[in-house]
Amino acid sequence: MTRVDETVLLWLNQWVGFLPWVDAALKVLISDYFMPVLFSITLLGLWFTGLTRQLREINQRAVWIAASSMGLVNAWVTVMNAHIFRFRPFVDHDLPLLFYRPTDSSFPANPTALAFAAASGAWLGNKKVGGILFALGTLYSAGRVYAGVFYPSDVIAGGLLGIASTAFMTMIFRLGEPIPTIALRIMRRIRLA
Repeated sequence: MTRVDETVLLWLNQWVGFLPWVDAALKVLISDYFMPVLFSITLLGLWFTGLTRQLREINQRAVWIAASSMGLVNAWVTVMNAHIFRFRPFVDHDLPLLFYRPTDSSFPANPTALAFAAASGAWLGNKKVGGILFALGTLYSAGRVYAGVFYPSDVIAGGLLGIASTAFMTMIFRLGEPIPTIALRIMRRIRLA
């Protein structure tokens, strides 16, 4: 797997500097702020959308699961990083970077895990929004491999963890009924839903 990781990383990273406008756009897209803020605003918008009360409730449950999944996957990555440390690609290879040099473990990719947890949660309520977030999460993850801060297996593992956390939180919400329904009713009464 390491050879495949290195081959894909080096192939993608060789293009850094070839088209300066692509590099400039990717610097914005893969920053620590642009995509996380975009995902957060999208989830907030999804919380308040739905033509009927039933559709709005489906979206709200999806956003609630997405937010819970993001918290869970962040905890999973933190625990994994305490036991598994993988150096970043720029430590092992002389790469041109589009990013600062993070010092935490490369495996699994926490930004990817969070993006895919958000996307898979949104997918539960709105397939179109979820699909867009999956596409953006994929671009975000591939961009970070291109920039030399993650190996491909780091982002694949992060994506799988994000989706798994959503599946787990969906099960927890189903097992926890009627608590989510009661909580949404209370939120509706105080104008939060």
